Amino acid sequence: MRPTLASALGEPPPNVCDDSNVGPSTTPESPCDNRAMVWIRKLLARLGLGPRPLLNVAGDTGEGPAVILVHGIASSSVTFQNLVPLLSPRHRVISLDILGHGGSPAPKNATYRVEEHVEWLYRTIRSLKIRGDIVIVGHSLGALIVARYARVHPERIAKVVLVSPPIYLNPQQIGDRIERAAVSAYLKAYEYLRLNKEFTIRRAALIARMLPIRNVFEVSERNWNAFRLSLQNSIELQTTVEDIAGVTAPVEIVYGALDQFIAPGSMNLVKHMPHVTVHRVDLNDHIVRKRLARAVDAAIG
Repeated sequence: MRPTLASALGEPPPNVCDDSNVGPSTTPESPCDNRAMVWIRKLLARLGLGPRPLLNVAGDTGEGPAVILVHGIASSSVTFQNLVPLLSPRHRVISLDILGHGGSPAPKNATYRVEEHVEWLYRTIRSLKIRGDIVIVGHSLGALIVARYARVHPERIAKVVLVSPPIYLNPQQIGDRIERAAVSAYLKAYEYLRLNKEFTIRRAALIARMLPIRNVFEVSERNWNAFRLSLQNSIELQTTVEDIAGVTAPVEIVYGALDQFIAPGSMNLVKHMPHVTVHRVDLNDHIVRKRLARAVDAAIG
């Protein structure tokens, strides 16, 4: 027996012409037509023919060459509230929420590997139909996503700016004993956080109340799965050094001297790449405070 459209969806199409409860209607708001459209949308999605969901565009302001802002783990586009006003007088500034964060979708079957983050980012940027080259900026986990994005989608990228990037080599690749122990400690701490949900959510709530930007840090029931899997699959299992090495555009790295997530050994390795320029900002931690925002603004140009 040949398959039908109904069998592809696993349910019969609604009988829009012979509804026992609702008479036939030609108006677009009729219940029969609505049921038919829902069924058609389900069918197209099942067949991979319908419109694919995109990341949330949290902000789109200003005019000029486009700058794409990609925030980090357990955060949202509010990460860049000190940066956007500096850029918008001369740039079109587009702020995106990454997968599973802010207003973006959180698919139940998502793995939150960096490849998946990049796929969603690429699809969303394409949908914006931006003219000309872009500068793409990532903070924290967003920096790791942006580095991979620029490596696999180099077209039309004028510059890559990585802000506070948590770059870690595999400890087995590190020859220096002290640096190997430091990176191992970071990874063990991250493992502890994702394996101890209640502790992590409580601690995150305490930290969030002390930060200068409201809602810049959130780990809760709502985003726990995205946080846990992004931490494991995109930060702990990263290949960011190789990704940065493979980027063909100029790379600017900006980080705070007080950033507790920076591994000096990994940063020293990256800064010797010929296309990379590193800016160390005094008296700033991991957050994009006003001092760090000014340095990022200057790096973007």
